[in-house]
Amino acid sequence: MFEEQTYDEILQRLKSKVPSGIDHSEGSFIHDVLSPAALEMAQLYTNLSLAMTLAFAQTTNGHYLDYRAGEHGLTRKAATKAAGVVNVSGTPGVIIAQGQIFLTDGGIEFKSTEETTIPAAGTAEVLIQALEEGVTGNVPAEAVTTLQVALQGVTGITNESPITGGTDEETDEDFLTRLLVKVRSPATSGNVAHYVQWATEVTGVGDAKVFPLWDGAGTVKVVIVDSEKTPAEAETISAAAAYIESVRPVGAAVTVESAVGVNITIAATVTLAPNYTLEQVTASFEDLLDVHLRDIAFKQSYVSFAKIASTLLETPGILDHTGLLVNGGISNILIGTAFDHCEVAVRGTVTLA
Repeated sequence: MFEEQTYDEILQRLKSKVPSGIDHSEGSFIHDVLSPAALEMAQLYTNLSLAMTLAFAQTTNGHYLDYRAGEHGLTRKAATKAAGVVNVSGTPGVIIAQGQIFLTDGGIEFKSTEETTIPAAGTAEVLIQALEEGVTGNVPAEAVTTLQVALQGVTGITNESPITGGTDEETDEDFLTRLLVKVRSPATSGNVAHYVQWATEVTGVGDAKVFPLWDGAGTVKVVIVDSEKTPAEAETISAAAAYIESVRPVGAAVTVESAVGVNITIAATVTLAPNYTLEQVTASFEDLLDVHLRDIAFKQSYVSFAKIASTLLETPGILDHTGLLVNGGISNILIGTAFDHCEVAVRGTVTLA
């Protein structure tokens, strides 16, 4: 909007106001007096252009987006810490202090949230929580295996179940999507848009699909996915159900479920660019595939074979590919969208050779 308001343009306009006959060439007194003012004005116009960008939801970011969303009653979802249980084996009577640090082989840290004593049976269940917020604290079963500081009498450590519940702070992209949905699809009196809004306000819920009257009059089914657009954990389902129950209209019978995951397996023979390894291109392709599957969750009723093929070619280090198979075939993979079989595509095994 202010692209033409450059230093040179402003300086020339200022000089044009100087009475004729007075020297205002470069190096003159008039030039030297007007030049700093022109420079400051040019910087002001640059800042005004930035202010215009930050003023609109679709072009702003960070806390400025928080301000715009706040005008509509929306708050960015904060990051949360993963939590779970680790089994500690050892001598009965050994005390696991509150704040004891447990580690995965990769160095992800967790702390015990309460003091626990190993019972006569020799194994104690210790509640732990990730030190850092975010999805990095979500680790599979048998990942937590050691103590940061060895404890005499402890002979074994493992988590029999995955550690879950960690979420990253809501991204600008996801927050903007929620804001635009609220503005463009007004939520009133418990309509479909209202249930989508309620569900996605819950930390850990990435999107929702609503089926009114799915089991007769007064019934509503809400199917959700997590923040990574994959099937939601039981804790997230319970949290969403509890929140919707607290705000829903009187008389509605609401069921909250997770979408069912459909594994998308990929196999192909690829031609590598120089200086790339198969491991590198596989990791890069998996990242691109994850992004694509997140983008189509609840929006597309199939996974496109052609899109998978093009994503392979977009992957850095892959020059060409042959023999592509998606779930063992060469056709699109249908994704269920009905209330009794609502699905979401998730990355399965990727085998590149």
